[in-house]
Amino acid sequence: MDDSLRSIRKNEHIQLALDTYQATGTDFDKVQLIHQSIPSINKNQIDLSVKLSHFTFKHPVYINAMTGGSERAALINKQLAQIAKACQIPMAVGSTHSALKDPNAEYSFTVVREENPDGIIFSNVGADIGYKNAQKSIDLLQADALQIHVNAPQELIMPEGDTEFEHWLTNIKEIKEHISVPVIIKEVGFGMSAETIQKVKNNGIQYVDVSGRGGTNFADIENQRRPLKDMAFLNMWGQSTVQSLIEAKLLATDIHVLASGGVKNPLDAIKCLVLGAEAVGLSGYVLKQLDEFGLEHTIDNMKQFIEQMYIIANLLNASKISDLKAIDYVFSPDLQSYVDQRTKSINDKLK
Repeated sequence: MDDSLRSIRKNEHIQLALDTYQATGTDFDKVQLIHQSIPSINKNQIDLSVKLSHFTFKHPVYINAMTGGSERAALINKQLAQIAKACQIPMAVGSTHSALKDPNAEYSFTVVREENPDGIIFSNVGADIGYKNAQKSIDLLQADALQIHVNAPQELIMPEGDTEFEHWLTNIKEIKEHISVPVIIKEVGFGMSAETIQKVKNNGIQYVDVSGRGGTNFADIENQRRPLKDMAFLNMWGQSTVQSLIEAKLLATDIHVLASGGVKNPLDAIKCLVLGAEAVGLSGYVLKQLDEFGLEHTIDNMKQFIEQMYIIANLLNASKISDLKAIDYVFSPDLQSYVDQRTKSINDKLK
């Protein structure tokens, strides 16, 4: 693709993400946490830091992959890096493919490390590239990890999408074997099945971001770019974040699970942790705040978001992440039906 066309597409994605943003179909409202009336801990005793195999996060929240590759994206990434630094949370960049093809696009990514030299930063590539370019993407940002996004629905709906998928798993395996940092397999808003999680686990992957339906909707975004806008029937394709976390929980593997997709408030984030996520990614929520209210307001809002997660943990008598995973909860009847049906299917196929 021509570099100027790629930049135009990046700007279209930003604007359409803002225009179509609505956290719907997330299923968070179908999960009720059981309140505990007499907490045995004080709020200042709560520690929600996250200790993973390769990282420690001060808080269980990170800014997820959004953009890069245009002048507008450079400004957004600069501000996102400032937010991440101020809030002491990790950050992922959007796909670095444009920078791998065009040196003029590099600044829209390198600005993140310039603004946040000591922060935890994830670089990002698609599953269609080889390990040498994956390492270049890491080097570009001195990244602490590499997200490999898997976005088949987006590519199939995108007018100019790449629909050759048969080499994806081979690429993922080779990247894992050759690069210098951990790999995170990341969905882009369509959720993950137990089968997918098992497949990447079998190929040596230790981290997934299930990125479920209900947040930034790339099916809708790419359909808006189609001349006839004729694929709206796929707007609700995939599993919600809640369903994806259930899939991972039913699989009961030791892979690290990160959650994102449609998280719109601290209660949603806590529900992700209760359902087994080790940290929670925010993208559309932060982008919308930044666009409407500016940098300083968004920093204040994110600090408040994190603070309110600690308040909810206190209400649940949970002093740490592992306590949250032991919290009692109740599913709505339709979500429980999903659990029952998928339990049987997963047990039949994967166990």
